Amino acid sequence: MNALSTLVLALAMSTDAFAAAVSKGTTLKNPRFGEALRAGVIFGVIEAITPLIGWALGSVAAKYAEDWDHWIAFTMLCILGLMMIRNAFKQEDQETAPVNRHSFWLLAATGFATSIDAMAVGVSLAFIDNNIIVTAIAIGLATTLMVTIGVLLGRLLGNIAGKRAEIVGGLALIGIGSTILYEHLSTAVV
Repeated sequence: MNALSTLVLALAMSTDAFAAAVSKGTTLKNPRFGEALRAGVIFGVIEAITPLIGWALGSVAAKYAEDWDHWIAFTMLCILGLMMIRNAFKQEDQETAPVNRHSFWLLAATGFATSIDAMAVGVSLAFIDNNIIVTAIAIGLATTLMVTIGVLLGRLLGNIAGKRAEIVGGLALIGIGSTILYEHLSTAVV
């Protein structure tokens, strides 16, 4: 996987966290940079760890599925992308009073919930030539940045931008999966 694909993947993985962060930002009375960065770091660390776990699990299975690994990566990334797009269209009826600060455990639970897809992507990355450490760091840094921005923008943007970001992220995952499949099939033909 090349640097551009890694960057696109990192940004795609951070869009659901961005959507959640925008939502969290809407529930804060007056989001300050320190609170936004705190949320970003919590989400970013979790989002960087989960693809490593997924990759470790996928690495065990990779040696048994070498002939069709590209199909596995393609299928998993497309399913995850479609799930992100579907989730963007779900209605959420959350009316909560503004708070000054979110608890660590609430942010960690939300960060873990938004990182399940990163774990599944880690599994699919075990089937292709990829430096998982670089990818995990890129995902973690992108998530930290996107969540920090999302919390700060939450008051201004509301849930509309978050849903659009999740759709773009889903489309990016489908694009990455399609690229992996295309690259494998085009080299197999030659």
